[in-house]
Amino acid sequence: MRQILIPVLALWSSLCGGMSLADGGPVARIGESGEFLELEYQVNGQRSKDSLPLYGADGIRYFSAGVGIEERSAEYPPFSLKLVFTAGGKPFLAGVAVTIQSAKGGPPINIPRDHVKGPWLFVELPSGTYHLTAIHADRTQGLKGVKVEAGKMKTVHLRWPEDGESAASSGEAVGQ
Repeated sequence: MRQILIPVLALWSSLCGGMSLADGGPVARIGESGEFLELEYQVNGQRSKDSLPLYGADGIRYFSAGVGIEERSAEYPPFSLKLVFTAGGKPFLAGVAVTIQSAKGGPPINIPRDHVKGPWLFVELPSGTYHLTAIHADRTQGLKGVKVEAGKMKTVHLRWPEDGESAASSGEAVGQ
């Protein structure tokens, strides 16, 4: 057993790029200016910082993440909606334009594709029910009746079929 465990741990350590999780792993915090998220992590014992843009539309804040191991393993502020984009056999998808409409009506929240640099989109919505429309490469996915609660994160997966797939699958909401 021990002969197997040591090589497996060595492989895992090398795949993580020497990232230290001893301090609890990467953490993202909203910067003082409120215009970005500060992502702090350790690589090979050295503390590093990156920043992710924090956008706003009609009083709703949002940001995109999920690129690289540091972003995928980070702890993020508790935004009420997390969208995860995938396509066919590809694990992740970026460059998705999103429209969020309250079921009660009112102006929609439009998030342009150039704001979605990663496969995850976090949106800080007030409690309520929303209809989502997401467009990637002129293909649309829609999902109605997504209920979110402030302070609790709702994760929604939106998957586009690969070219040649016959059935388009719709989004699926996962409560967390």
